[in-house]
Amino acid sequence: MSSSAVKFSPPAPQEPRGDVAYGLVRGHKVTKMKAGQKAHRGPAKRTKFVRDVIREVAGFAPYERRCMELLRIGADKRALKFCKKRLGTHKRAKRKREEMSAVLVAMRKAAQRKEAAKE
Repeated sequence: MSSSAVKFSPPAPQEPRGDVAYGLVRGHKVTKMKAGQKAHRGPAKRTKFVRDVIREVAGFAPYERRCMELLRIGADKRALKFCKKRLGTHKRAKRKREEMSAVLVAMRKAAQRKEAAKE
């Protein structure tokens, strides 16, 4: 190997260009637009509060009560099929079934707390 190796030097810093030419021939300069702010996920506190109040006042729809009854007796698959028939899509039915099972768990916990308070 020869001793006349070429040393690598990093490229000189360049000023950022405002316009960048895009396209096949790169003949038209365009300015990049700044991306907008992304929406955060999850409901706001106020929205959650309003939904809870409505649920407390209005209660459950008849199909939701039937779904909870099916879940109580352990017919999870039947409850899913029932929800799918009423709501239209598999995804919505799965979400509703999970929501109803969570409500049942909450109701059981509330009943246990009530029993513990009596004793």
